[in-house]
Amino acid sequence: MTKKIAVVLGSFHKQEAEEMLEEAYEAAKSRSLSIAEVIWVPGAMEKPLALKRVLERDEVDGALALGIIEKGETQHGLVMGASVTSAILQLQMDLMKPIGVGILGPGITPEQIPSRVRPYAKAAVEALATMLV
Repeated sequence: MTKKIAVVLGSFHKQEAEEMLEEAYEAAKSRSLSIAEVIWVPGAMEKPLALKRVLERDEVDGALALGIIEKGETQHGLVMGASVTSAILQLQMDLMKPIGVGILGPGITPEQIPSRVRPYAKAAVEALATMLV
């Protein structure tokens, strides 16, 4: 039976997120996963709520969280990264559904982003597929 997954992406880095989504579709197909829904949110902080809403649906077996938390001039990105990661981990435990995380950063520089976009998305799908038991 094909497992249905959702993808939650931040639109702040729209071009890179679209590339991540393209890679996620390819990787999901190779693992016999069906992307049932794609949800765009403004940024990292909105991902946990969107993930919770979609994962509470019985027909969704798991989800991907994709995006970028770029290095800024302050520690804001580090706080966001820690908060979002903590919330995602808690959602997995509360809902007993896996979430593959392909969020670059925090602290990634613009020069580091291009070479990591596709590998991080693929790795998130692989992790999700492994945990969908």
